[in-house]
This record gives sequence, C-alpha cells and structure tokens, in this order.
Amino acid sequence: MVKQTGHRPILITDAPRSQNDQLHSRQVRYIVMMLIRVACLIAGGVLISLDVPLLWIWLSLCGIGMVLVPWLAVLLANDRPPKDEHRFVNRMRHRTREEPAPRTLTAAEQPRIIDAD
Repeated sequence: MVKQTGHRPILITDAPRSQNDQLHSRQVRYIVMMLIRVACLIAGGVLISLDVPLLWIWLSLCGIGMVLVPWLAVLLANDRPPKDEHRFVNRMRHRTREEPAPRTLTAAEQPRIIDAD
C-alpha cells in the first residue's frame, strides 16, 4: 500500500529555462540592438548629406543612439533572468502558510506494478 502524503508534485512547467535558451535569447537581443546602432549610424550619414530642417536635433538623437544602445546591449546580454525568490510577482503573492518544498517519492513510496500473469 502506498502512503499518500500532502506533498506538492514537481511540474515541468515550474522548471527554469535551459542555459542554451537563455543564451540564445540574449544573443538575439544583442544582435537586434547592434542593428539599431547600425541604423542610427546610417541615418546620421544620410541626414548629413541631405538638407534636413533641425539637423542638429536629428544628429544628436542618432549620436545618443550610437552611444547608449551598445552600452545597454552589453548590459542586457550579460544579464540573466532573476531567481524566483527575487521576482516581483513572487514577492507580491500573499502566502498564508509556508509551502513545503516539492519532493520526489522515496523507494519505499514508489507504486508497485503487479503482473497479472
């Protein structure tokens, strides 16, 4: 007979993202931000060659984009997702009782399969 305990089962949806998935998303974010920087550089070059009203405003915006975006890209590429206990959503969740940590069944608690042969 298997003893039923009040433990919470471990769900695969509770598992964190794999390291490869996290790395891939950070690489994609970095490449997109570097493409934005290249777009700012090209836009600045085009704006200089054209007779654009308020050129100094447009060039300063492109300059800020060329300086600020790479800095943010490096910071975000080196950042990892926060741990569950540090996430804002989990801090705001009201817990009435302390939940026990999920656990697996021990060898004695494992269900037995009985052959009908």
